[in-house]
Amino acid sequence: MRRSPLPVSYYVGTLGTHTEIKRVAEEKVTLPCHHQLGLPEKDTLDIEWLLTDNEGNQKVVITYSSRHVYSNLTEEQKGRVAFASNFLAGDASLQIEPLKPSDEGRYSCKVKNSGRYVWSHVILKVLVRPSKPKCELEGELTEGSDVTLQCESASGTKPIMYYWQRLREKEGEDERLPPKSRIDYSNPGRVLLHNLTMSSSGLYQCTAGNEAGKESCVVRVTVRYVQSIGMIAGAVTGMVAGALLIFLLVWLLIRRKDKERYEEEERPNEIREDAEAPKARLVKPSSSSSGSQSSRSGSSSTRSTANSASRSQRTLSTEAAPQPGLATHTYSLVGPEGRGSEPKKVHHATLTKAEPHPA
Repeated sequence: MRRSPLPVSYYVGTLGTHTEIKRVAEEKVTLPCHHQLGLPEKDTLDIEWLLTDNEGNQKVVITYSSRHVYSNLTEEQKGRVAFASNFLAGDASLQIEPLKPSDEGRYSCKVKNSGRYVWSHVILKVLVRPSKPKCELEGELTEGSDVTLQCESASGTKPIMYYWQRLREKEGEDERLPPKSRIDYSNPGRVLLHNLTMSSSGLYQCTAGNEAGKESCVVRVTVRYVQSIGMIAGAVTGMVAGALLIFLLVWLLIRRKDKERYEEEERPNEIREDAEAPKARLVKPSSSSSGSQSSRSGSSSTRSTANSASRSQRTLSTEAAPQPGLATHTYSLVGPEGRGSEPKKVHHATLTKAEPHPA
């Protein structure tokens, strides 16, 4: 982009010519200083350039005296500041290339020869073009919502002006902002797109500019349907719920298998508390007849008969109490403790024989 040259202003005062020059950084500038004092006597010609910066500090930049050029340049000025032409022929202009923001200030050219003086004053302003701005978008790109477009340059000579426009991507599109857009005049780099619609979608450009030049950036606005966003959110929620359900089922299955395996491992070690303890076995005296013993597994009818016989025998034994001097027969009865043995049957004839006889 070709820029038009910046204007140069001149005015004449009592102390000589005053000039104001504006140039963009990185360009070349020539500070004018012309005289006619060197032609008659060149040996007595003195030229001196002084710089007063924006803080009021003054220093000598370059001088010519006694046919020698002397410079008092800083490291930043070396190789960039020098006489522009043949200063002995009447052109003592100063050239600076390339310009730096630190070169800005008030320059004074003093020419002296044979008691005569010529002054030239130049006010140099170095302009810095805006840096490439950064375009940002704040808000939700859905129908009916509001979005703020932000644009700002990090550096550049103030003031910097900002301008938003819509780029035409196809035939028939309007380059103006949507009708409900509002510009923040306290911060011109901000613009509010109110109540978005599908027609608000497009490419938006921000241009930052000052006296030195312009820079721009673009941002795309894509408005989405609210319904489509709800469907996507529902689908995502369903997928998450399904994954959680599958995880829960797998966890329960693994838990159940672990429980079954634990029960199988612990079953052989269990002790049955309801098992009946073994009963003690009573042994008959040796004097008892062996024929009265029967099998342990006698029937219930046999045990009933034995109990009846035992009661009868006890009754008879009581009635037939032994008399002194009479021989008695001892009968061995099996009580309830000997449940497994069959008692010996006692016949009436035998009981008769047992009656006592007189001695």
